[in-house]
Amino acid sequence: MNKQLIECVPNISEGRDIAKINAIASVVETVEGVKLLDVDPGKATNRTVITFVGEPANVIEAAFRLIKKAAELIDMSKHTGEHPRFGATDVCPLVPISGITLEEAAVYAHKLGERVGKELGIPGYYYENAATSETRKNLANCRAGEYEGLKEKLVNPTWKPDFGPAEFNETVAKTGAIAISARDFLIAYNVNLNTTSTRRANAIAFDIREAGRVKYENGVSGKMVLDKDGEPIRIPGKLKAVKGIGWYIEEYGIAQISYNLTNINITPMHIAFDESEKSAIARGLRVTGSELIGLIPLKAMLDAGDYFLRKQQRSLGISEAEKIKIAVKSLGLDDLKPFNPNEKIIEYLLKDDTKKLIDLTVTGFAEETAGESIAPGGGSISAYVGALGVSLGTMVANLSAHKAGWDDKWEFYSDWAVKGQAYKNKLLQLVDEDTNAFNKIIEGFRMPKSTDEEKEARKQAIEKATIYATEIPFQVMETAFNSMEVMQAMLKEGMQSSISDAGVGALCARTAVVGAYFNVRINAKDIKDRVFAEDILAKSEVIYKKALDIEKEVVEFIMSKV
Repeated sequence: MNKQLIECVPNISEGRDIAKINAIASVVETVEGVKLLDVDPGKATNRTVITFVGEPANVIEAAFRLIKKAAELIDMSKHTGEHPRFGATDVCPLVPISGITLEEAAVYAHKLGERVGKELGIPGYYYENAATSETRKNLANCRAGEYEGLKEKLVNPTWKPDFGPAEFNETVAKTGAIAISARDFLIAYNVNLNTTSTRRANAIAFDIREAGRVKYENGVSGKMVLDKDGEPIRIPGKLKAVKGIGWYIEEYGIAQISYNLTNINITPMHIAFDESEKSAIARGLRVTGSELIGLIPLKAMLDAGDYFLRKQQRSLGISEAEKIKIAVKSLGLDDLKPFNPNEKIIEYLLKDDTKKLIDLTVTGFAEETAGESIAPGGGSISAYVGALGVSLGTMVANLSAHKAGWDDKWEFYSDWAVKGQAYKNKLLQLVDEDTNAFNKIIEGFRMPKSTDEEKEARKQAIEKATIYATEIPFQVMETAFNSMEVMQAMLKEGMQSSISDAGVGALCARTAVVGAYFNVRINAKDIKDRVFAEDILAKSEVIYKKALDIEKEVVEFIMSKV
């Protein structure tokens, strides 16, 4: 079973006093197993978004400590800021990351709320997937009236808190209330405009957001148009799963459209940006860039990169880092301040810090291989050579996609480059995995063998590790062999001035296949399960022979052309 991970994104009503912000955020790291990912303060909004992640019970403890510290340090009776708010810790959403459902996260949200109400005396409401009624699902409903309207709201039977006191006592006068939820991943995303007009920013927000705008008899003035129940009729906005308002940010001297993208599978960031730009232009304004508040999943950035590459009719088969650079520049994410992917992309913040072979420099990798340790050995080198080979094939595809006169074929070459990148990434992963597999065998041999039970456990561990150490080079064989299709396609369809590059790529792939084949054979001979061993050897033999046949064809083709 996968480890359960949830993300917690509390928003505190302090964005100017760095000492207070740090004091509140730092309590998160007092809980073992919780990782503080991001602290993003805003002066104009006087609000800070804090992001941390961990296993549910630990995250709930960290959230409680944060809410407690915020209640101690923030006085809501003195708070001012552009963002809607009603509490010291204004909202505290829980977001499933892995191994846990939204429904399970909602249970944890209720546990947190119950404790906040009982132990801290802070009233609050559950919203989104933790809501206790349909009217409380929407955060805007729960927070309506904000802090200034809280005294009347708490005693209103319709808005009796889900937890905590239903009165505006001395404690609540200082802490305000809190909204706690379980929700899908939400992106807080602001689009920058070349205006200072909040009204015009709001007009664009109304054009775009799902809720749209209220309908009036004379278009934008006169009486509101009501339905048969007396409720205002709304004109829907362009995009689903989008909330938005316009505001002026004194810190930057511009107006922004502030969006909450509540489901990026429905409306991703780049679509919200493009539609905002269209609406701005129609209203005589310009979008100058955008701002990401908090963190973003890697996929959202890569999807944005692909979107803008397609618009430019450029190959999508480029590196992850290049795609992110395209996304940052196209969205203007560095318009107001530097954008560091390592600090804003959630997967990068969660990366394992374990030293990897593929993170070494070319010189470092060679020196590590030439050292006295047994690993990395032939298996890792085979995988690396294969990665270099398909990288050459991918390069030819990318170059061909940009060749003058071949504009109508860019998608054909882009598709091959994307395939090449996938093969390359798999082979790079296998560079380290081959060494890990070898180390598992060594660990097996180091197990104790004093008793019969220990001897049997050691025997089983060695057998399991040996099978794995045979499967990994077989994967190298398969991947490297399959990658040869990229080089073959580029030899025939790519730029003819680069056929030698595609040829070298094919020869590297062939070397990877043969080298990994040696490893399969040497490891398979020690496997006790001979049915498995003979099966994998037979499959390897087929791949080995096919790779040699392709090598022969490639050499003959190139020699006929040069």
